[in-house]
Amino acid sequence: MAAGGEGNVNSTHDVRRRPSASTRAFWRELAPPLEKYIMPLTLPLDQIQLSELDKKTGKAQQLPALHPSRKEDCCFVLYKPPPQDGTPALVEEFLERANFIAGDLDWLLALSHDKFWCQVIFDETLQKCLDSFVRYTPRQYDELVNPNPAVAEMQKRLHRSVFMTFLRMSTHKESKEHFITPEVFGEIIYDGFHFDIPKIFDLCVIFGKGNAALLKKMIGNIFNQQPNYFNDLNETVPTILQVCSSICEKCGLRLENHSNWPQKIDAQTKVSLMDMPVQEFKDILLYLCDTCTTLFAFLDIFPEASRTIQKHDFIHRLTSFYEVIVPELENTIKKRRFDETSLQSDLWRRLSHSKKKMIETFHLIINYLCLQPILENGSEHILTFIEDFLQIFTALLHQKRFLTDYDEQFPVADDISLLQQAFPALDETRTSYIIKAVDSAWEVSGRKKPTFAVGNAHISHASDTSQVSAVNGEIEQDLKQLESENDDYCAGATAAKITGVELESLISQVKDILPHLGEGFILECLEEYNYDAEKVINNILEDKILPSLGKLDRTLQRQVKKDQESILSTRRNVYDHDEFDVYSKNSVDMSKIWKGKKKGKEGVTLLDDKTHIAQQKERYNAYSIVVEKVPVEDGVQFYAGDYDDEYDDTYDGNQVGANDVDSDDELISRRPFTVPRILRQKEEDEEDDDDESEEETPKEEGPKRDLFVQDPALLRERAEARRATFSARRGFKHDNSAALGNAKGQGQSKETLMERRRKEANKSLRANHNRRSFADRKRNKGMIPS
Repeated sequence: MAAGGEGNVNSTHDVRRRPSASTRAFWRELAPPLEKYIMPLTLPLDQIQLSELDKKTGKAQQLPALHPSRKEDCCFVLYKPPPQDGTPALVEEFLERANFIAGDLDWLLALSHDKFWCQVIFDETLQKCLDSFVRYTPRQYDELVNPNPAVAEMQKRLHRSVFMTFLRMSTHKESKEHFITPEVFGEIIYDGFHFDIPKIFDLCVIFGKGNAALLKKMIGNIFNQQPNYFNDLNETVPTILQVCSSICEKCGLRLENHSNWPQKIDAQTKVSLMDMPVQEFKDILLYLCDTCTTLFAFLDIFPEASRTIQKHDFIHRLTSFYEVIVPELENTIKKRRFDETSLQSDLWRRLSHSKKKMIETFHLIINYLCLQPILENGSEHILTFIEDFLQIFTALLHQKRFLTDYDEQFPVADDISLLQQAFPALDETRTSYIIKAVDSAWEVSGRKKPTFAVGNAHISHASDTSQVSAVNGEIEQDLKQLESENDDYCAGATAAKITGVELESLISQVKDILPHLGEGFILECLEEYNYDAEKVINNILEDKILPSLGKLDRTLQRQVKKDQESILSTRRNVYDHDEFDVYSKNSVDMSKIWKGKKKGKEGVTLLDDKTHIAQQKERYNAYSIVVEKVPVEDGVQFYAGDYDDEYDDTYDGNQVGANDVDSDDELISRRPFTVPRILRQKEEDEEDDDDESEEETPKEEGPKRDLFVQDPALLRERAEARRATFSARRGFKHDNSAALGNAKGQGQSKETLMERRRKEANKSLRANHNRRSFADRKRNKGMIPS
């Protein structure tokens, strides 16, 4: 064997031909992989030629090291997931099948370098077995109902064997003696579909937790040795975006810039989330959770893919998807009634997990594209990355819900502070605008912004330092849960106590969503969580309540306080403390209380009470305006009765002769009788006029007013004169003197007859034209008797 090691392949062939056939068979059974001791040390595996015996002819032949004939006959069985119901027969079947797979993989890992790669390249059952495990094995966010320890131990063994197999398959150089040419290695894994983008995604989800360091080297080596995977990733991103659109369509929602094509009018209307079957709604949440977790796991292991993903404006579409789908799913889970409370808790837990992964995916891309280059490059090309960061957040300021949730986990102010430290000349106007927009988003959402946001950066690296399996490794969730519980406890310790109607409203708000809880348990939770009903509901559904609350009975009822204040002492009324308030006074004046009308009693004013009139008369007497009596002598009576308002006071004047003592006739009235002017005779009027004319200066007399009906003929003459004057003003001159003629019965002249005929013929030129012709037509037809 030493001589064979020193020679070439031909010398090796000569050495192997020296023993007899029986001796060769004996050594072949004892140590089959003899070729690895005589294989050249300087050539890669893809260039080595080996001498093999033909099984049919028994003659030696030169074959490449990677040849189908060198594959061992082995049939790998397919993987099936653990049973959920824990049936003994199904558990036994799973353990037997898993034991076969684990044994075969251990045998595969023990093969030499050349035999291993021959088995990997040419054994199709091996690829199907590995694909079945990647496809059906439970993920880290799935709960195993079966608590059988044997199943968990076998699952852990399979998990390790499969991971080690993929790790060896992704390594092109195991040692200085055993390696494959990098270009050939890239062609082998790419053309043989040993790795593809979906399989790489699944590997990151399954083995990322606890094996991140090895997985990063593994994925990085695959992409570095075969750049075509970047092209495949670039073609995969539209499919991921289509997944988001499909989820929105199933929920009856529509994304921004969903499609360049208009929506079809005859498209079927989607069922709302409240009316959707429970199983379909559950599948949507499972699909969403799996997609978000897979994408985050891949970017966490291989952040270099962020640049390829962002070529499709992935950040903006991810935030739009978050803004549309998350509020709808949250409201549906809270308002919808489920048959099982555990199902509601599980759905809420998966939705919260999906939200967290979407936010962390966004942060990974931002960190790799903008923040990390700023820290690494220093002042070189720093302005480009700062501008990209500011533009990204400026474009997302209208996504209020996403902005608040992101700021809660990764404070935007901390990132901007990092930019200011790296570049002191940063534009403060833009940065302050972004910070104010984030604060405004908190105000719009109605949530209280924490004084400090709990970051996840220091926890995300826990998987790098703790090499544990993905099945048992729950370090990250435990640390985050403990940290959130401590924060909630600190917040509840300083809470202001709420009582009364506001407290009842908070209890009813929690009880509407979780009706199986007792009011006493809800009250204790509200006191611990600063009377934040949403946080109480969230923590109960996610089963993240404080340990002190977990020990309480969830059906605990609220105890009624014995020394409660009475209703009368706490009531409020507009009539409090008045003279009739029996609750604040021991005695009330009953004289001021009666039923019905109160007659003849003081303090009551009737409708026929005229006492105010007498009071007004006394006031007017003080001004001497009203004179009730005229001072006359005894026996003289001027008013026989009461004052008559209808009396005509035309002839009332001074009291002429009222106080003279003359005759009895004069004493009968206030003054001598005077004949009214209109009843006087004409002569008396003329005499009076003459007397007055002598005393007064004569004036020009105008036309006397005639109080009787005037002559109609005179009125017609005046009207005709007015019409003539009006016609003359308007320029219309027509002499109708001939048409008028003489009076009736005196005969008419020839001019009058001609003028009347002309007038009749030209009558149609003015108003009521053709009146004569129509009248003649009616008469001819017999409509008017002639």
